[in-house]
Amino acid sequence: MRSMRRKDREISREAAEAVIDRSGFAVLGTVNEDGTPYCVPLSIVREGEWIYFHGATEGQKTDNLRHNNRVCITCVGDTRIPEHTFTVEYESAMVFGTAEEVVETAEKVRCLRLICERYTPGNMAAFDAAVDRQLGKTAIWKVHIDGISGKRNGPAR
Repeated sequence: MRSMRRKDREISREAAEAVIDRSGFAVLGTVNEDGTPYCVPLSIVREGEWIYFHGATEGQKTDNLRHNNRVCITCVGDTRIPEHTFTVEYESAMVFGTAEEVVETAEKVRCLRLICERYTPGNMAAFDAAVDRQLGKTAIWKVHIDGISGKRNGPAR
């Protein structure tokens, strides 16, 4: 992983993890078989050194992950555009890692529960029924955080 050019904006690993944990979505960067880039927004959840996300069992994202499992995940936290200036205040985090498909049923359900508890905590009463209907059509991926960096322009949180 390349060192950050703007060291004055670099934030700690813990602050970068906090950006991941509060971002509304993330963008997954992969590489197509022909070497062209492919990025797609995701709903993610982080647990320790792992980031989890779900998707279809087939499609471009899945094909790319199966072909080359090295990925980059980018998260943007709080942003603000101050009046009367030409800048944006922001916080961001980038994760570099290796994706692995979760195939064992109990682990898939556990990961889905983590995702759903983050994004739809008020609907967890319907979780078991939804899993019964959708689990066979749902792929779960986990990405080990091999490298992480964070950046902030503006006031510290």
